[in-house]
Amino acid sequence: MAATPASLNRLHLIATGGSIMHNLALALHRRGAQVTGSDDEIFEPAKGRLAAAGLLPAQEGWFPEKITTDLDAVIVGMHARADNPELLRAQQLGLRIYSFPEFIYEASRDKQRVVIGGSHGKTSITSLILHVLRYHQRKFDYAVGAQLEGFDLMVQLTEDAPIIIIEGDEYLSSPIDRRPKFHLYQHHIGLISGISWDHINVFPTEEDYREQFRIFAEMTPKAGVLIYDQNDEQVQLVTVPTNPDVTYIGYGPHEHVVRDGKTLLITKKDEEVPIQVFGDHNLRNISAAKEVCKQLGIKGKDFYEALATFKGAARRLEKVGEGADSVVYKDFAHAPSKLKATATAFKKQYPKRRLVACLELHTFSSLNPAFLPQYAHTFDAPDVAVVYFNPHVLEHKRLPPLPPEAVQTAFQRPDLKVFTDSKALAAFLHEQNWQDTNLLMMTSGTFDGLDLNQLAAEVTK
Repeated sequence: MAATPASLNRLHLIATGGSIMHNLALALHRRGAQVTGSDDEIFEPAKGRLAAAGLLPAQEGWFPEKITTDLDAVIVGMHARADNPELLRAQQLGLRIYSFPEFIYEASRDKQRVVIGGSHGKTSITSLILHVLRYHQRKFDYAVGAQLEGFDLMVQLTEDAPIIIIEGDEYLSSPIDRRPKFHLYQHHIGLISGISWDHINVFPTEEDYREQFRIFAEMTPKAGVLIYDQNDEQVQLVTVPTNPDVTYIGYGPHEHVVRDGKTLLITKKDEEVPIQVFGDHNLRNISAAKEVCKQLGIKGKDFYEALATFKGAARRLEKVGEGADSVVYKDFAHAPSKLKATATAFKKQYPKRRLVACLELHTFSSLNPAFLPQYAHTFDAPDVAVVYFNPHVLEHKRLPPLPPEAVQTAFQRPDLKVFTDSKALAAFLHEQNWQDTNLLMMTSGTFDGLDLNQLAAEVTK
């Protein structure tokens, strides 16, 4: 890779089966690097994709003997632990060790770096920008946290692209680097879409969490640009225009109208542009992406032209099925702010239909009794609100048992239905009358394998 040190030709990835890590392995392989990797568990689609490229480890597990002085560098994923045998061996040999964000920075030193940060919306905003740039045949590299329509990889690193668009996660960089990922990319153009306390296992207080975004904002360099949601109170606390050498750009939801269940943007020339996504949060995402694209030389009319064909990122308010009087969507929502935004948007988009909404509590924060009160009144919009969690996930994350009554109390919704058995959840959904009723399924998991396509077929028939 021309943009990385010329010596980095032989690379080993520890925790190569991760969502973003296996995409990095494939991107490096595509660039001609010699790539090996290890992991103690590799699931689909990573398993099949690595196998097709000849990069699937012969067996799962950690093998220190793979780490030799012949390697130019080791890249360690967040899934690995600090005492990982391969990582310890790399340290003993004095090999160059990168976290994922460190390596992406190394690969893009000579590029203009655009980093999209925020507790919510960053995947959608990044996806929007990539869609617009690709539509207009611009050269760019990228690293994004979701599979996008029309893109076979989630990471692309090339020699000649002048810019790279990076989804800037605030979570830790690696098991041996406790800095948030988005601090390591050293952005030229930075964006903060919103701040809502998350990752309670790493940032125990709201102030600790917000501080990471303040650091990110202050890292904006001379002649750099910081774009931010001007209506988010937490964002306002960290984006005070204090540096005269930085351009600060605030944005809000794009002007629009909703007509017959369709959202149309209103441009400055009073033209109406139909779009395939909806909701206040997506209207903010569109404004954010438009400001970034403007910085990259994309004119307004060209932005809207590309936007008309944008269907959204995978699992981000994604339509699963539609019938004459019902529609089924799934969403990656799990944080309280995203849950509230998605459920409220859905109800506003279809005000005459009943809404059944299901949330799976799946992350460490969402299942933590200390964090649960953050969900108070975030699930008031649906007519029928359902929460599901698997008690085995609590055990795996070493969290105490969670009584269903505690969930009802935290959400402050007495009629909240709580399930801990996926079969019982499926039975409840099958029993519903779906006439003039929509279904919204929200999770960063899978509802323990619930077949959403089959469910959608039943709902919309």
